[in-house]
Amino acid sequence: MAALKPDFPPVRACLFDMDGLLLNTEDMYTLCNNVILREYNRPDLPWNIKAQLQGRPGPEAGEIFHAWARLPIPRTEYMRKITELQRKHFPSAEPLPGVPELLKTLSENGVQMALATSSHTANYHLKTSHLNSLFKYFPEEQKVLGDDTRIPPGKGKPAPDIYLLALETINSQLRKQGKKEIKREECLVFEDSVPGVEAGRRAGMRVVWCPHPQLLKEYKGREKEVLAGLANGGKDEQVKEVMHEAAVGGEGKGRGWPGRRDDGWAELLHTLESFPYSRYGIRDI
Repeated sequence: MAALKPDFPPVRACLFDMDGLLLNTEDMYTLCNNVILREYNRPDLPWNIKAQLQGRPGPEAGEIFHAWARLPIPRTEYMRKITELQRKHFPSAEPLPGVPELLKTLSENGVQMALATSSHTANYHLKTSHLNSLFKYFPEEQKVLGDDTRIPPGKGKPAPDIYLLALETINSQLRKQGKKEIKREECLVFEDSVPGVEAGRRAGMRVVWCPHPQLLKEYKGREKEVLAGLANGGKDEQVKEVMHEAAVGGEGKGRGWPGRRDDGWAELLHTLESFPYSRYGIRDI
């Protein structure tokens, strides 16, 4: 695990992914896809493919999934089936261990919070309508969903736009209250996915990576690459562009570049239980 830098300012804002980080819905996505795959005698969704789907906007994840699955049905039929299954399973979503306590403690410490999820509005409500006690910590104006029109097309995770927008939703409220705005280095991003970690790093923010155990196995030996936002390997066109700019223009923290191994900007946690608040300048009430 990378050593954290000692000279960071205290965290004033926490920005959260949702699926697989706050809620147990990543396993539900797998379950629903496997039902359809088995119906057509296809293998279950392996983690090396699922790892590429996590965190990405639905259309981009869909392209990756269908290129691998090669289902013998039109995509419209697949969407009908997957939507029906998700409507059945998503309303039983539950918070992952440590999440309720984490959100409560952050709120009691006056830490600002925003949601930054690739889930679109309909799925968000399916997953959360029965969890008001959990999502009350996120003001409506500080929830950024995957179909938010303020995010340009093609700028979902691993691009930094969703986290930069989430911070702006907080700062817009602070400006109205005449309070000091929050800087990017005062933000802590919570993510379970590899593209999400990259998005947080490219936003110039600190990151906590709390992955599914199977995802962690998939990236065994590459944890430092993930924490630096480099594990994608430059496969995305977006990443190729910023890596080229970095090569010709030098380091540009906070301008879209990923980080470096062991630079202290990110940490791997296996659970959100017993969160190390003091490490981030937050009191454990």
